[in-house]
Amino acid sequence: MYELCPETPADTPEVEALYDLCFAPGRTALSSYRLRDGVPPVSELCLMLRNEADAVTAAIRYWPVRVGDALVLLLGPVAVHPIAQGEGLGGYLMRESLHRAEAMGWARVMLVGDAPYYKRFGFTKLEGVEMPPPTNPDRVLGLELQPGAWVDVRGAVTRETHPDVLAGLAEIGQTPSLRASCKPVAFIEGEPRAALRSETAAERQRTEAATHDRDKTRKA
Repeated sequence: MYELCPETPADTPEVEALYDLCFAPGRTALSSYRLRDGVPPVSELCLMLRNEADAVTAAIRYWPVRVGDALVLLLGPVAVHPIAQGEGLGGYLMRESLHRAEAMGWARVMLVGDAPYYKRFGFTKLEGVEMPPPTNPDRVLGLELQPGAWVDVRGAVTRETHPDVLAGLAEIGQTPSLRASCKPVAFIEGEPRAALRSETAAERQRTEAATHDRDKTRKA
């Protein structure tokens, strides 16, 4: 049994320790971290799973960035403690957070990662979207939470600097109600019971398309 909670400032040292354990010591030197400097995270989407010993076992974070004038969610990092890898925790946090982002009205998400892994969540390579160097362009991936959200969105990825956006994110991040929104999650054979409720729009579209193709084949 795990407890799913939004990350609060009080949790940050423990989450940082998990990231230090899972990634190379120089992780903060990556170009994606420059986009986060001085920018509050999207607190409602920065989620963590605590185990029965109340230790942070998995975590995911999101930050706002800009691509041209378009507001974009930058996903990452996501990490799972080595003792819990293979249980489906990372996939659950991905789907749960993307489901919440969609419900909040976010239109598009991007990340830097391996396409073969992230395609299961609907991510594909972005064309014309430039992360700060030395990022490999083949690892710049995007997902539409609203149909057509990445159409004609091109340009360099830059830090979010709009004062109203930054002020709103900072205020939400300090609210004590975040911790009160924790909920238990039971994993059975590596799959959480809540996973079926965390299907994103992109996943629904793929499922519907596959079903449609099967129906056409049967009729033929």
